[in-house]
Amino acid sequence: MRVGVLTGGGDCPGRNAVIRAVVRKGVQEYGYTFTGFRDGWRGPLLDRTVPLGIPAVRPP
Repeated sequence: MRVGVLTGGGDCPGRNAVIRAVVRKGVQEYGYTFTGFRDGWRGPLLDRTVPLGIPAVRPP
């Protein structure tokens, strides 16, 4: 299954941790693939996407 990850923008404590947890669980447990959209709702409209795998969501 392919899953898109889109946030509404603005600051949100814990947002990165939630995205990281969803991607890790989805990839490891279910074999899903994830795509992130940059710039809120502009991302899907302007095709601003980023593949989200486990290496992409690792903390720096």
